[in-house]
Amino acid sequence: YPTDTLLPGMKLGWDRTNNFTKNLTSWASLNDPSSGSRIFTIENWTVSHGLLYDSSLLKYRTDHRYSKLVNITETEEEITHSLNITTKVGSISLLQMTYIGSLQLMEFIGEEKHTLFVFPEDNCDTYNTCGANTYCNTSMNCVCIAGFQPGSQYAWELTKSKPSCLRKSQLSCHEKKFKKISNMKLPDTEYKILETKLG
Repeated sequence: YPTDTLLPGMKLGWDRTNNFTKNLTSWASLNDPSSGSRIFTIENWTVSHGLLYDSSLLKYRTDHRYSKLVNITETEEEITHSLNITTKVGSISLLQMTYIGSLQLMEFIGEEKHTLFVFPEDNCDTYNTCGANTYCNTSMNCVCIAGFQPGSQYAWELTKSKPSCLRKSQLSCHEKKFKKISNMKLPDTEYKILETKLG
């Protein structure tokens, strides 16, 4: 039970054999170590990510930056994330779910504290920020992907849904090309099948 802090050698996530999960739960406040409303958990879908909840509502899903900083194990027995055990003398890393709602990876070298990673970083980290066929760009705007155009503003307002984009032209059975889009989060895989072996 890691409470709000994951240390090197500890595992966060799912023990599939015993159907048991370990999460990070924030403190209630700076001076109150009782359980708070922010929880960081590991999804047990294909291609696992970290999910950050606030009062039981999914707020954020981690991306490639987080995945490069932790060890991810996905087997029949477990889906877990852990920190490397460092060989540097006097150095220790820890991952903490803070009471203000941010996930922080910190390294302590002697008495010095270095923050290596803070999540969420910006509004684009918010879960499901943009609608269908869109992405959140560096200016924090939702933009249509290539080959799509904005849908009806009237429909967005009528349904109170997120802005989405519609295909500019019908699909052709003769075209067999896929457009590569860089620096994108993979879609969540709770209700989707993802082929992980494609290069």
